[in-house]
Amino acid sequence: MATRVFISFDYDHDQDLRSLLAGQAKHEDSPFEIADWSVKEAFAKSNWQGKVRAQIRRVGLVAVICGHQTDTATGVAAEVKIAQEEEKPYFLLKGRANGPNKKPATALAADKIYEWTWDNLKTLIGGGR
Repeated sequence: MATRVFISFDYDHDQDLRSLLAGQAKHEDSPFEIADWSVKEAFAKSNWQGKVRAQIRRVGLVAVICGHQTDTATGVAAEVKIAQEEEKPYFLLKGRANGPNKKPATALAADKIYEWTWDNLKTLIGGGR
C-alpha cells in the first residue's frame, strides 16, 4: 500500500515543484500517493492551522519542498511545526537545481535537505530515512 504524503511548499514561489512531485506520485512503481490539500488562506482565519493539522494527521509522512525562499514562507514553517507536534515523520527535499535551497524557519538544525532523485524519493518515502 502506498504511503500518503502531505506536500508542504512555498505557495507563492514553488507551485511548479509541487506539481512535479505530484506527477511523480503517479508513476506505476511509486511508493507514495499525494494527499493534496494545498491551502492558500490568510493566517488571520482562525481555522487555517486546524485544517492543516487535521490533514497532516491523516498522512504517514510530510514532504517539505525547499526552494530559494522557503525560509521566509510562514505557511511552510507552520506546517513543519505541526508535523513536529503531531510526531509525523518529514523530510526536506531540494527543490531547485541552481541556487540555495533554504530550510523552513521551523526545521531542526539536524534536518538534512535531500537531493530530489527518484531513488531518494523511493527510499525516503518507501523505506525510511
